[in-house]
Amino acid sequence: MRITQFGEFELIDLIRKNLRVSPKVICGIGDDTAVLPYTKDRYLLFTTDMMAQGVHFTARMKSEAVGYKALACNISDIAAMGGVPTFAVVSIGLPKSTKVSSVEGIYRGMQDLAKDFGVSIVGGDTIKSDKVVINVALLGEVEKNYLVTRNGAKPGDRIFVSGPLGGSLKDGRHLMFVPRVAQARFLVRNFKPSAMMDISDGLAGDLNHILKASKVGAKLDEKSIPRYKGSTLSQALTDGEDFELLFTLSEAKAGKLLNWQEKTKQWFFYPIGLITANCKELILPKGFTHF
Repeated sequence: MRITQFGEFELIDLIRKNLRVSPKVICGIGDDTAVLPYTKDRYLLFTTDMMAQGVHFTARMKSEAVGYKALACNISDIAAMGGVPTFAVVSIGLPKSTKVSSVEGIYRGMQDLAKDFGVSIVGGDTIKSDKVVINVALLGEVEKNYLVTRNGAKPGDRIFVSGPLGGSLKDGRHLMFVPRVAQARFLVRNFKPSAMMDISDGLAGDLNHILKASKVGAKLDEKSIPRYKGSTLSQALTDGEDFELLFTLSEAKAGKLLNWQEKTKQWFFYPIGLITANCKELILPKGFTHF
């Protein structure tokens, strides 16, 4: 069987089954980041994300924007766990014909974002390749009582997203989005979501990840799903590359959050549905997959 017949997430599950993991690991393959032992009151977060020319960006896109996105995707993963990013290493594959100015632009875009989020780029590697490939590995940390994973959603929880969805590839928003670290830190400090992740492969696919990990179902209110102007419901569900937060809260916490945002209007979190006990209650189309 070839991987196109097998599927991306089925391949990830197969890899996970064949790897031996130390019992010291708190969370391995299957969430936005790995969670590792660190200090008495904090966990170490470790994530990596790869971008390839022709899949995630084109040669016509500004190199600064490409570099920005390469780091931003990883910072978004750290945010999804309730943490803050710290140190990164960057590996890059380049064709021989690549202009030096383009490489400088990629790293300039990364460095501009790194500065905004207190990240230090501390190393990496360079190789020759047929197309530009960028891989970032990022460390972060999170207080133990603030850690949020995908597997804690419970029946009765309300489902939220942190912003409008759909059309990110069409309008270029996927290149220059702001990782939701501030929003995630606010949530874990004040409301502690029961489950959380970022929306990279589309609301439909990513919500299914939470449902599978938490062994629950869901009911969505389609009219409540926020969409960017001009985006259809289908685009909001499946386009991906939105990098908004997707999270669940108990009914009591959801009410407090909605009351808070009505009073302050600092941020807007959108309730879009309800977690149910029936694992088969929601069947959504798949979001983006690589295979």
